[in-house]
Amino acid sequence: MPLRGIVFLLLFTLVVGSVHAQSRRERIRAKVDSTLSERYYKVSYDTMYISRPEYKLTLKARMNVSGNGLHTKRTVDGITSKSHLKTNNKTTISLSASYLGLSAGIALNPGSWSGRNKDYEFNLNYYTNRFSVDASYQNSKTLAGDIERGDDIYRLDRGALEMKVLNVTAYYTFNYRRFSYPAAFNQTYIQRKSVGSWLAGISYQGGSVKTVEVSEIIPNVRLYVGHVGIGGGYGYNLVLGSKWLFHVSALPTFVIYNRNNLTIDGERIKAQHIRWNMIFNERIAIVRQFSSKYFASASLVMNNSIFDDNKVIINQNKWRARVSFGMRL
Repeated sequence: MPLRGIVFLLLFTLVVGSVHAQSRRERIRAKVDSTLSERYYKVSYDTMYISRPEYKLTLKARMNVSGNGLHTKRTVDGITSKSHLKTNNKTTISLSASYLGLSAGIALNPGSWSGRNKDYEFNLNYYTNRFSVDASYQNSKTLAGDIERGDDIYRLDRGALEMKVLNVTAYYTFNYRRFSYPAAFNQTYIQRKSVGSWLAGISYQGGSVKTVEVSEIIPNVRLYVGHVGIGGGYGYNLVLGSKWLFHVSALPTFVIYNRNNLTIDGERIKAQHIRWNMIFNERIAIVRQFSSKYFASASLVMNNSIFDDNKVIINQNKWRARVSFGMRL
């Protein structure tokens, strides 16, 4: 075969192969898009109250601010010790993209660039109309504040303690055909009419606070908190016109199991008879629809716990605030 014929045959084979590969990629893309669309637009709700956005792709820019506070009280031999501690507020900026409910994103922490705040935190949020889960893990060495011991008050600077905390809340929405949590918190649905719903849920809060640097102010301490609660609450979505959505919900849970203990200089103090032990979960959100394409939202999620036995009282307050602007395409 002449050289020109061989070259032509090779070029023809490459072109046909490229077209075939491109056609295959298009078929796979179309199949994935069809499967996601079928799942995304499946109607299992009352369309008079809930609807999907008109567009498949949502881009969102968001600023997140979070913090944690810890308060303890202990009385030994008639002397009462109290602590009022909190972490530095953590601020991150995130960008995310969601296509037919499938999301991916990246978060940046400006505070870590300058070395001012090396705390880190992971958040996982899963919202559907029926089931939802909020989970967060925080590791902080910026816990600081005042310690009262009798009539004396001491200042504890950051770096002396390390705190690790895991919060998980899962809840079920009874009126899921008309009431939408995603409409308030990730805007994958749109709430069209005002409605409320009773909630049932389970909460877990666990973690530890331990001494990194022993001093005259604070001995070698390790506080462990681990408890599971079940309970119920109520949420309400208030729709004003076609532009505003206001959400508020509360889910208190009663602790049914705990592993709380306190170790001071090697002496371990276990939890005694429980007098008061609860985990509270509160949420607030505001969504403003500028048009079918553009929206803005703000939300506040709080996890509070109180543990009170005959020897130790522990109160923890974890919160996260978010402000975001989104565009649908």
